[in-house]
Amino acid sequence: MSTAEQASAAPTDTELLERFRPVFERIAEGALDRETTRRLPLEEAGWLREHGFGALRVPREFGGGGVTVRQLFLLLIELGAAESNLVQALRVHFRFTEDRLRERDTERGQRWLRLIGDGAIVGNASSERSGNVRGRTDTTLRADGERLLLNGTKYYSTGSLYADYISVAVADGDDRRVTALVPADAEGVRLLDDYSGFGQRMSASGTSVFTDVVVDPGNVIPTDRVFAGQLAIVQLVHLATLAGITARAVADIAGFVRRRRRSFSQAGADLPREDPQVQQVVGRVDATAHALREIVLGVAGRLDRAADARYALRTADPAHRTEAAEAAVHALELDAELGVYRAQSVVVDLALRATNEIFEVGGASALDSSLHLDRHWRNARTLASHNPVIYRERQLGDHLLNDNEPVSAPSVGIAPSLVGGAGEERSTDGSAARLAVVP
Repeated sequence: MSTAEQASAAPTDTELLERFRPVFERIAEGALDRETTRRLPLEEAGWLREHGFGALRVPREFGGGGVTVRQLFLLLIELGAAESNLVQALRVHFRFTEDRLRERDTERGQRWLRLIGDGAIVGNASSERSGNVRGRTDTTLRADGERLLLNGTKYYSTGSLYADYISVAVADGDDRRVTALVPADAEGVRLLDDYSGFGQRMSASGTSVFTDVVVDPGNVIPTDRVFAGQLAIVQLVHLATLAGITARAVADIAGFVRRRRRSFSQAGADLPREDPQVQQVVGRVDATAHALREIVLGVAGRLDRAADARYALRTADPAHRTEAAEAAVHALELDAELGVYRAQSVVVDLALRATNEIFEVGGASALDSSLHLDRHWRNARTLASHNPVIYRERQLGDHLLNDNEPVSAPSVGIAPSLVGGAGEERSTDGSAARLAVVP
């Protein structure tokens, strides 16, 4: 189903917001308590499941909402304002869903789409403290008689504690990169909430330990060559979260200023809310929040067009799957990928500035720990540190100056030279390979 067909069949933006805003508002009510106690919003994640949030992108024929990518991101921004940790926790789930949508003409794609349509959530276990930066993994999947056994330790296992299934980046018996999916409650799976970052502390981004976990061979997905733009959605989820965080920061500081009675002798009005300079700061961060929202939604629309084009080409008559047709689809995907990277540079910068600038209007009173206004900057700074902007901006410059496409290698780890790696892998034509180790 194309974006246009989805738009005619799916709920409107207004209908979706009317459906989910009451849930988001309910989730937001407990945000300060969760920040104080570091309580994972597991119950709140259940509320989202009850409303089919994880199945939003699943076609209606498989039990989902059938919404467009743009509509998904509209809701992710709103959820990010209510509880940014939940958006991050669902990040890989939505990436996994997109990959299954891309193969919805296959038995595997349809099986997983039905599971997600029924409410299943997929978590993540990809990064390792000891793994190789080029995607080589110390986690293994080896045959033991007729069984496949998974062994290894992962870190930054975002969303694992919210999930029904964990997608594990692993090396199989032939040292090929594959994804193994295991039930989160399977024997030998141990999920820890030991993430130590100063922001996004309830995203369940800690350690996952797998000890002789039996894996269904049908739940092993080969790691194929990655299309341009295929991984962009995981970065755009971070940007949607940043847009939501900024919106909440604006709402919080506006409420603080409305209630504030203390002022300064240099102030331009009796009450802070009447002070022109305070009004200017609040107005500027409000404008920033709205701009971030529009940037994210604009790029999400590009991902819609690219996804539609890729599936249409995949399912087209063989006579129509020409080099020219592939080049046209690739151009749309590359446009979407570059759009996300450009947005990353701008959104990160503006979100960090806005979540810092809100303190200009409150004096020392705004630093009261009970307000937790600092959480907005801490959460924004944490998200901004994923896939650092400096590398994205270099890739953008290299593309503009030399026409080199970004290399998608979504993994981090120890430098190859320190672990005997062979350096950057190359494809058969000598160009940089587009590697994927995340489902």
